Amino acid sequence: MNTRTRVLTGAALALALGAGTFGAVSASAADATPAPAPASAAAKKGDDKNFTTSTHLTIDAATRAAQAALQAAEKENQKVTVAVVDRNGNTIVTLRGDGAGPQSYESAQRKAYTAVSWNAPTSVLAGRLAQTPNLKDIPGTLFLGGGTPVQAKGAPVAGIGVAGAPSGDLDEKFAKAGADSLTK
Repeated sequence: MNTRTRVLTGAALALALGAGTFGAVSASAADATPAPAPASAAAKKGDDKNFTTSTHLTIDAATRAAQAALQAAEKENQKVTVAVVDRNGNTIVTLRGDGAGPQSYESAQRKAYTAVSWNAPTSVLAGRLAQTPNLKDIPGTLFLGGGTPVQAKGAPVAGIGVAGAPSGDLDEKFAKAGADSLTK
């Protein structure tokens, strides 16, 4: 090796050793310092102004609601897909009925997302497009009848979307049947 290579190699080795020593010293210092109390401990002490509690549907409840909506549609010989999303718009469960069209899967999810996002049935929200047509440009939304929010204590906790019936009114009727099944 030439002199330049030896100097660079030595410098790199010294730097690596120095970093290792610094890391060891930092780790030792960190071990001696007591760790801050976890957030849950702060909440137990009564300092809960930084925390919130929210209500969520269980998977079992979401599945029962989806099944109730699907059964309501089947009673009227409609082939639909039902989606239930949580407060954040994440899908909890989706049921595709026998013979439901391929477009119904995404449409049901988007209707459920739209309903929970605005805490209103999608048929009501579709009427708002006349005043604010740009609403339709929000990603993941679908402003057609067929979505209904699920509420707990007046706040939205989930959305149910149905797609595949010949009209949004029917889709929404079935979504409402799913939501209503949670209060029985």
